[in-house]
Amino acid sequence: MAFDPVLAEIRFGTGLSAQRSLPNGSEDLLRRLSGPDTAAQTYPVPSLIGEGGAEVRLYNQLLRARNKARGTKNEEAARKELVAQRRKLRKIELRNARHILLRGILSEDGFRERLVWFWSDHFTIGPRNQQLRASLASYAEDAIRPHVAGRFADLLWAAETHPIMQVYLDQQRNIGPNSVAAQKSKKQLGLNENLAREMLELHTLGVGGGYTQAEVTGLAGLLTGLQIEKYTRPVFKTRTAEPGPFMILGQSWGGAPKTREADLRAFVEALAVNPVTLRHLARKLAVYFVADTPDEGLVEHVAAALIGSNGDLMAGYRAMLEHPAAWDPAPSNVKPPLDFVVSACRALDVHPAMIERMKDRNVQSKFLVPMSLMGQAWMKPNGPDGLPEADDRWVSPQGLAERIQWSMTAPQALTTRLPDPRDFVVTALADRAPEAVKFAAKAAETEWEGVGLILSSPAFQRR
Repeated sequence: MAFDPVLAEIRFGTGLSAQRSLPNGSEDLLRRLSGPDTAAQTYPVPSLIGEGGAEVRLYNQLLRARNKARGTKNEEAARKELVAQRRKLRKIELRNARHILLRGILSEDGFRERLVWFWSDHFTIGPRNQQLRASLASYAEDAIRPHVAGRFADLLWAAETHPIMQVYLDQQRNIGPNSVAAQKSKKQLGLNENLAREMLELHTLGVGGGYTQAEVTGLAGLLTGLQIEKYTRPVFKTRTAEPGPFMILGQSWGGAPKTREADLRAFVEALAVNPVTLRHLARKLAVYFVADTPDEGLVEHVAAALIGSNGDLMAGYRAMLEHPAAWDPAPSNVKPPLDFVVSACRALDVHPAMIERMKDRNVQSKFLVPMSLMGQAWMKPNGPDGLPEADDRWVSPQGLAERIQWSMTAPQALTTRLPDPRDFVVTALADRAPEAVKFAAKAAETEWEGVGLILSSPAFQRR
């Protein structure tokens, strides 16, 4: 089966739009991906690492000041300053949500946005404290977006060492029991295996990937020394590093704490090109973009490209896009809620100003709350394994009811004038519109009814 530009926008992009040009081939998709990240430039999300974390550091300062002022005449003033900063962080959080939505809605490079969503879910993070809640979107900005078209080793390193990943998986509690810090502490300090376990089980080798509990413990030991500074910067502290070496996957890693960063980086480089890791990634890419039960030939083709290129992600994407199974015209995967609302807004040609100027409470009521009711709470995963992959998890009775409700009500709130359903069915589905959906578009008594029927139809809900 050959490249299909319409299917490319639906299956590998963020949906059809009358205002966006269709890709003219797989190489065009890859060219856009390797070019400038114009969506991120137009709708920026501040970094957490370095100076971008100033608001988080200020919150921490005010929190300490409030705690210090308890029981004094300055307590109320300190409390008010902290509350004001908390509100500011909440506004930043909602602004970031707007910008992520707008990137998907307006981008000419939908494949990049989908890859960012895929890798952000693969390396799932979530809220663990008030300080970092507003900065969760910056995780993808720092660790994911810069590396989606590069080496998996660089992506893996950036994700695992990012401050938000460390906080989410309790890496700050991973202290070598024989480290300098543990020896001088009155508290009983020890290993925390959370990051090590997910690094092997979810992020690289996968469940059944051939590692043992002893190797999880060994990797936890190798990870000691990796810490964060002021919630916003990854650092290596030799005082917390457990002396090595550690046996992991049949090889000895790490020695003296003073070389811990270099030793850990060497391990990450090896883990990232392990064939078991790359086969795991190949299957996940095929499941996410193509089908819950992907063609085994497609999976092997992507895996061979990743293995042969030592984890070059562009080689894996090219292999996926060139395989005939990727272009099977039969609709397969159900769109997760974010994909659904973004593709609907693209089809509706929602004007960017409508979302840019939207009040915070309306961002929540029109997008974030409905998505949560559909099954995808904004930046709140159920666990480190991320979003469900099986389609039946997205078509629960409550999820379907909310999709229909959103389809029938949101378009009127997001556009100044609804399109004619007879035209809209072509914009939203092109030549993939079933006859039953075309008939419903013609027979609808009102624009809102016709548009809602099209958006809530199985044809639009699937890729």
